[in-house]
Amino acid sequence: MNNRLNISSGPHIRETWTTVNMMRMVVLALIPAVIAGVINHGVYAAVVIAVTVVVAVFTEMIFDVMTGRRNTIPDGSAIVTGLLLALTMPPSVPIALPILGAIFAILIAKCAFGGLGKNFVNPALAGRAFLLISFGKIMGNFTVDGVSSATPLAVLASGRAVDITKMFFGNTGGVIGNSIIAILIPGLILWGLDIIDGSISFSMLGAFLVFMALFGGQGPDPRFLLAHLCGGGLMLGALFMATDHTTSPMSRRGQIVYGCIVGFLAALFRIKASSADSMTYSILLGNLFTPMIDMFITPKPVAYTKAATDKRNGVPKVPFFKKIPKPVIVLTVIALIAGISLSGVYTITKDTIDAAKMAKNTASYKVVCEDADHFVADEAITKAVTDLDGTVYGNSYGKSYINDGVVGVDAAGNIVGYVFSVTSGDGFDGNITLSVGMKPDGTLNGIAFTELNETPGMGMRAAEPEFKDQFIGKNADALVLNKGNSPGANAIDTVSGASTTSGAVVNAVNAAIHFFSTVVKGDN
Repeated sequence: MNNRLNISSGPHIRETWTTVNMMRMVVLALIPAVIAGVINHGVYAAVVIAVTVVVAVFTEMIFDVMTGRRNTIPDGSAIVTGLLLALTMPPSVPIALPILGAIFAILIAKCAFGGLGKNFVNPALAGRAFLLISFGKIMGNFTVDGVSSATPLAVLASGRAVDITKMFFGNTGGVIGNSIIAILIPGLILWGLDIIDGSISFSMLGAFLVFMALFGGQGPDPRFLLAHLCGGGLMLGALFMATDHTTSPMSRRGQIVYGCIVGFLAALFRIKASSADSMTYSILLGNLFTPMIDMFITPKPVAYTKAATDKRNGVPKVPFFKKIPKPVIVLTVIALIAGISLSGVYTITKDTIDAAKMAKNTASYKVVCEDADHFVADEAITKAVTDLDGTVYGNSYGKSYINDGVVGVDAAGNIVGYVFSVTSGDGFDGNITLSVGMKPDGTLNGIAFTELNETPGMGMRAAEPEFKDQFIGKNADALVLNKGNSPGANAIDTVSGASTTSGAVVNAVNAAIHFFSTVVKGDN
């Protein structure tokens, strides 16, 4: 029989882009991000990308063979999944993680549900979510030029400024595919070719910006909003992941609603969640809303005319907004009023909030520098902190970051000590931030925690005097963590059952000691 003859009822619609052609175009569009990632993060990034793509393709091929399905590799979807997953990997990630992520993305999130067109969440993001949940600490370890570095969003969250130009070109801490220009231009080309739907991308970005302007803490500050727009995988998610045809709504109105949901969630998670990067979970949650959106917002029928739909089978057409349950409208209005009100309250009280934060920092400074009447900035210290640009301090102190440094002076203006704010990213349950006080000769006055969220009864015991008071009076080039076999004048006994927390604190203090020695005392 001639397969070219296909008899079916009208209407007949023909689409220019086939699935295979669309996947090939997406692969081509991701090549600039791949090249930028390798240029910015080194050859190892190319290895991560290549391994992820090969494992994704190989996994789908093995699944096809074992289940007796036709060969689906030529459609290119496995390559796209591998590329997208690889671009969301940290540049220094152990090679085992992208392998596990690719297997999970293809085998569990895609093939187990029937393959291309039948998965209900984006496979690449499902693989990334699996890795974030299972190996969160490793997935949060970012580098620039081989040096561990905080991501721009982490720097923003700490209240410091970021270099938007570096973010635009991707030469900052973050995932491999963090070059905005290498994502934005190809993404716009795909939109222009009608391969991705701009309704999703633009509504998502618009909703994100509105929410950040209302609740981000700095109002509609263009530099603040642009920094968030360029950070955290937002652009990659908006142009290449949220627009996945399988997991996004069918109707134009549904796509706008979907984009708004993802954008609002991304902003909410970025402001309130413990992790600055929120795109993975925002899009996955948006994928879960898709069936409900398609249920309530149906596509316009083919050959639609107003006369044909005003009255169907003798039943008058119900206007769209009357289909929406009244409680939903009421809750939406309440949420908008609450959002505007809270934004106004925050704007009014911003100075008070900033003053409270300053008072909290000053209080911790006072604890570790009791002789100071007040604290002043030091030009050399400020410049040294600025030059660090949010990167990890040194190579011997784990993931320790120098946040700030001040000079304690008495009422007569004499220097009585120094205080340094240091953050360690090596805590068991997140960041640990502490103030380290020193006398002018480098003797430690003590430490005071401003951020400690460790396990109750274990890591939280680091805040007890039994552990903290060990630092008082120490004067050494570096302290040593005593786990039972390294006693001595410079040893700090670990908190029982919390060696990770203890080690993070000691590393942070050692970073402050070295910073003081090199910047203040001028030692080499």
